[in-house]
Amino acid sequence: MKNILLAAACLLSLHCAQSSAQQAPADITDEQRSALKSKSDAGNLAPELLLSAEDMRWWRDAKLGIFIHWGLYAIPAKGEWHMSNDKVDPGEYAKLAARFKPRHFDANSWATLAKDAGARYMVMTARHHDGFAMFDSKSSYRNFDSVHSAAHKDFIADYVAAVRRQGMRVGIYYSPMDWRFPGYFDPKGLPENAALMKAQGYGQVRELMSNYGKIDILWYDGGWLAHRGTDADAAWFWRPEILNAEVRKLQPKVAINPRSGWQGDFATEEGDQPIAGPIRQKPWEKTFSIGAGWGYVPGDAMKPEKVIRLVVDAVVRNGNALVNMSPDADGDIPQTQVQTLQAVGAWMRVNGEGIYATRPGPFQPVDGVYGATTRGKNIYVHVLSWPADSLKLPALPGKIVSARTLAGAPVRFSQSGDGIVVSVDAAARDPVDTVIKLETASDPAAAL
Repeated sequence: MKNILLAAACLLSLHCAQSSAQQAPADITDEQRSALKSKSDAGNLAPELLLSAEDMRWWRDAKLGIFIHWGLYAIPAKGEWHMSNDKVDPGEYAKLAARFKPRHFDANSWATLAKDAGARYMVMTARHHDGFAMFDSKSSYRNFDSVHSAAHKDFIADYVAAVRRQGMRVGIYYSPMDWRFPGYFDPKGLPENAALMKAQGYGQVRELMSNYGKIDILWYDGGWLAHRGTDADAAWFWRPEILNAEVRKLQPKVAINPRSGWQGDFATEEGDQPIAGPIRQKPWEKTFSIGAGWGYVPGDAMKPEKVIRLVVDAVVRNGNALVNMSPDADGDIPQTQVQTLQAVGAWMRVNGEGIYATRPGPFQPVDGVYGATTRGKNIYVHVLSWPADSLKLPALPGKIVSARTLAGAPVRFSQSGDGIVVSVDAAARDPVDTVIKLETASDPAAAL
């Protein structure tokens, strides 16, 4: 351990020049500022680590994932930032581990709910910013992990097995930052303590990528230092090009997000704010929580209509949606969240053809009105609102040979060089998204 600390401290001394902070509005939080960095990433750092388009195909086809934020913070039920927001002493916070013995934890029920909601992958917090690992971690500082809690259990092992049983892809969330280390808040002033935190992070990432079989997604969070700046600003400290090169040796095909300070295989956008604008060039993921917090906080769940709308608005802009649910201290998913996810699943079973394995276009989205996806000779028009009895779409070079909604209702349409006009009886329209399937005589993507 002494040699590891000396090496890490030396590494810190050689890489103390921070990159300039990304420009962002002054009224956003540092966490939001960090998430924005991927949009302005020039992609200069370690492009050789990026997955190929073929290796990313499954992720782009999947469209919908379920996130799980769960840890010691479920006990006080004040959210995953409780330790920091309420200024809880690390020693006092650590006492929660003696109380962490969820009576109803059942990873199979979580995975079944996610699959029924229409998810094709899941991501679970293996360790959040509080430093408590939800797995058997030999690298954990002071054995702060679930095996040494009252539960005496490796929750990640059960989670991974359950997700695989449901035929979904496995994702793991990991935060390298740890509030227990003063060096996190002053890495230059306390380099040895910061190096200890960094050594823990590298060790735990190696464990997660080595001990649970094939992992499909590595979802980093919390790369910025001292709650300031961006993940990219902290790259001098974490050296994500080195860390992720190690990850690639252990899991060559894992899809990595950009929150380690490296550009990542896909971009991220956090929060339940509405999605607007044109189709985005880089594949990206909208992540938001349907509960009152990311970690468990009592309160009602987001309405299914809003969840569906966010999913659709992401997909028609070349994105996925990662929807978070929040188990309580006993491992139960709140019933209102269960009901929301079940309703999303029911909608996806009818309309999933226009979501899964599609690509955006050929029409650019019109905010609040419609967007489109395509696969082969089929175009799926997602009508979010009807400005009139009919909707006019841009012209297509190929001929439309049939039209219907995915719910089975007839669609009236006309096509000319001036555009396409479609209409659906008011009684047959979906209040959230009426998905119209236009079958064309040729692949519209090839014709454009």
